[in-house]
Amino acid sequence: MDNMLVGVGVLVAFVIVVLVKTAVVVPQRSEFVIERLGKYRTTLEAGFHILIPFLDKVAYKRSLKEEPIDIPAQTCITSDNVTMEVDGVLYLQVVNTKQSAYGIDNYHFAAAQLAQTSLRSAIGKISLDNSFEAREVLNQQVVNALDEAAQNWGVKVLRYEIKDLQPPRSVLDAMEKQMKAEREKRADIARSEGERQSLINRAEGERAEAIALSEGEKMKRINEAEGRAEEILKVAEATAAGLRSVAEALSAPGGHEAANLDVAKKYLEEFGKLAKENNTMIVPGNLTDVSSMVATAMSTLDHTKVKKAAEKTTA
Repeated sequence: MDNMLVGVGVLVAFVIVVLVKTAVVVPQRSEFVIERLGKYRTTLEAGFHILIPFLDKVAYKRSLKEEPIDIPAQTCITSDNVTMEVDGVLYLQVVNTKQSAYGIDNYHFAAAQLAQTSLRSAIGKISLDNSFEAREVLNQQVVNALDEAAQNWGVKVLRYEIKDLQPPRSVLDAMEKQMKAEREKRADIARSEGERQSLINRAEGERAEAIALSEGEKMKRINEAEGRAEEILKVAEATAAGLRSVAEALSAPGGHEAANLDVAKKYLEEFGKLAKENNTMIVPGNLTDVSSMVATAMSTLDHTKVKKAAEKTTA
């Protein structure tokens, strides 16, 4: 009885071992490489599979997902002989499980090493200043170099990203001083431009003010001249009107006698004022002959009247 139990136990154990060796479950987005007696037999996709015990075995397991690989920091030298520490991260994906298993021993290690050497070569072609601006170019150069080499590995390089560029402390200090100097230079330029514009604006304002004052003075003088001209014209017109009125009055009946009387009256009044205001005066020899004085004045008026009539006739 005991021997029978032992035999059953051995048989159960044997069945369990056989199931473990023959039953394989492949997860989603994964593939297993199967070898039979050390030779490649097939590639199993996701699902449940039965192998031949003791003949078939799972030699390699590959994930078809995108895999990130950290690239350790390394020292690179730029074209202007500046050393810097550069690290990054590489993203790749297995596209051919068989080639990834038999094309190279360890594609993770190979991709990391090739990424470092490609990055050193790319950085050695550019200067330090350009290295900060050319990250996209450097990333693409590394991807191109890796993708070409990884075709035989059954791996597709998706992208490479530089995480950090770390120049030496002395270079960082020099760059900081340079940036500070550039900022101060731009500030000085902006300040000088502001002062220059201020002077220009002030000069233009003074010029405009001077022009406005001169224009105002010009208009003032023009207005004054026009006012004086208008005044002279008005006085001349008034004088002409007065002379016409006098001429018309003299031509009217009794006008000549009235003019004689008025002239004689004005003569006596002015003569009396002269006697009051001066202690010494010159008097005409025929002082009593007022009528002759009046006649002389009237003859002058007649002469003027005749002259104006002749001018009108000529016109």
